[in-house]
Amino acid sequence: MARPSLWRYADRLPFDRRYAISLGEGLTPLLPTTKLGAAIGVPSLLVKNEGCNPTWSHKDRFSTVAITAAVHAGAKVVATSSTGNAGASLAAYAARAGLPCIVATLAGSAGPMLTQIHKYGARVVPFKDKSDRWAFLAEGVERFGWFATSPYRHPVVGSHPVGIEGYKTIAFEIVEQMGGKPPDWCALPVCYGDALTGIWLGFREMHERGEIGRMPKMLAAEVHGSLAQAIAQQTDSIPDMPAAFDSLAVSIGATRSTFQALKALRDTKGTALAISNEGLVSLQEEVAATEGLFLELSSTIPIAAIRKARQHNIIGHDETVVAVVTASGLKDIDRSTSPDTASPFGNVETALRLIENGGRH
Repeated sequence: MARPSLWRYADRLPFDRRYAISLGEGLTPLLPTTKLGAAIGVPSLLVKNEGCNPTWSHKDRFSTVAITAAVHAGAKVVATSSTGNAGASLAAYAARAGLPCIVATLAGSAGPMLTQIHKYGARVVPFKDKSDRWAFLAEGVERFGWFATSPYRHPVVGSHPVGIEGYKTIAFEIVEQMGGKPPDWCALPVCYGDALTGIWLGFREMHERGEIGRMPKMLAAEVHGSLAQAIAQQTDSIPDMPAAFDSLAVSIGATRSTFQALKALRDTKGTALAISNEGLVSLQEEVAATEGLFLELSSTIPIAAIRKARQHNIIGHDETVVAVVTASGLKDIDRSTSPDTASPFGNVETALRLIENGGRH
């Protein structure tokens, strides 16, 4: 008997379940917050924990469909440009399918994710400049027929559209887990907007079928603010923003998003908010300590965006909000842990005094 997975929605996906390359992805928990929501002024805050997927990120929903498509197309090699989660996920599903996988990445990407990619047997090719990754992939596609799942042209137009279909299942699950009703808002971290687009497509599909009576508003939590700027300027051209800082949330550090992400926000009357590094690790720790959820720094950003949206009355106190947190905090633990966090104590008495003082030195 097949393991339950998002492929139970196969009638809304591009392939029959019989041909799916699956690791049991999807069916992730939707959890009401116990303290966090009340603390940030959104009592009806729920968390969709995508870190419970097989490779601990939402990218598995993309990869299961993309690798199924690659096998269907007779691909000999699959390839992606990734700073971590997409590469780790694609490598796992390629291994499952018996396909060689190449991951073009950036020097300085989070160590745990690179280790994960290596363990799945993929070939990791690091570059200093992002555009060099794209040139490398483009040549692989043109000369060797690689099946590329990520963008490799500028400006970015998003990842493989067949794989993006997998993200629709996040919307399907949210509505099912909420008893058939959509939330008022759905917030998630956004880079090029693949997941945002897929979730929007899922909600739209349900709305067109009459399964839900309204569309949730989408909230894009980004780093450098390209979508927020496009909304403010009321333009269809997505600006390439200057990177004013080195983002801790490396998974979503792009300076330019995509038109389909902007369209998803406009069509749902949603918005985008830019979130900096300030207070991000502290918020990550607060979520972990109050809700028992250890989130990747990129996944902490939508929580910060929800808090900011509430402070500016963009989100109302009585509105229901789902935060799609996309990956586990173990993914970038080398970027979120300060050097002295695990410092040993000289003796038992010192350690006990620390505990008695509530953890303060």
